[in-house]
Amino acid sequence: MTSLYRSSIASLTLLGRGKVRDNYAVGDDKILIVTTDRLSAFDVVMNEPIPGKGKVLNQMSDFWFEKLGMIVPNHLTGIAPESVVAADEADQVRGRAVVAKRLKPIMVEAVVRGYLIGSGWKDYQDTGAICGIALPAGLQQAAKLVEPIFTPAAKADLGEHDENISFADMEQRIGAELAGKIRAISIALYKTASEYAATRGIIIADTKFEFGLDDNGVLHLMDEVLTADSSRFWPVDSYRVGISPPSFDKQFVRDHLETVTSWKKTAPPPALPADVIEKTGAKYREALERLTGEKLKD
Repeated sequence: MTSLYRSSIASLTLLGRGKVRDNYAVGDDKILIVTTDRLSAFDVVMNEPIPGKGKVLNQMSDFWFEKLGMIVPNHLTGIAPESVVAADEADQVRGRAVVAKRLKPIMVEAVVRGYLIGSGWKDYQDTGAICGIALPAGLQQAAKLVEPIFTPAAKADLGEHDENISFADMEQRIGAELAGKIRAISIALYKTASEYAATRGIIIADTKFEFGLDDNGVLHLMDEVLTADSSRFWPVDSYRVGISPPSFDKQFVRDHLETVTSWKKTAPPPALPADVIEKTGAKYREALERLTGEKLKD
């Protein structure tokens, strides 16, 4: 399978490169978002691509945008990416890009947690709470929460770690009305997606959403949604309370990197072995197939 580590679309103006996505201007009101095969772990971009990963993320996001469109508008325009680039650049965008509305991004990530895992588990062990939300005593790792909780994070610059913040802090940053709307929509998105995923034998332990506003102030879901990069997926049949369940995401890479004791989780990253690259790609494709019932489109 061919891979794309870094796009080079000369026919459009480059707006910027994120950890995974490259963004180009399409006129004044639209943006071409190219999902590459880069992978970041611990907020550091690895030097090796995961072949096909960008196409998996793109196809999975498209699936969820359609399924969740009744809850909140999204950034998709329906314009074919191949139609906005030069003919010799079409291979770079086919299957891994979208033409989206150009929105004003809200610089707070909307994180929803349904299970006690990851940084939330660490916070709970230290304080009995996550982002200021007190939880019952005595919970174990990977325990299901009575109700999903909303735990926002302030978006950091590339290479820096996002910062968990309280909801009160979010209200101060973007206003109470918008913060409340984002919280309600995020929890509705998570619940709807989780109910569907359960029918496919998948637990969505947690996820993060990103939002933006159009010129009329209308809130839109943007970037990616419920992918293996932005979410933690667990197979129902191997879920156990008290352990960190195996997951269909880049946890496989994180677990490998944790064994590289000389690496301090800053750039430059250590090289990824071929078997880790191969198995990570397989995990992403399996997540796509199990959740959507579709194989990766050619």
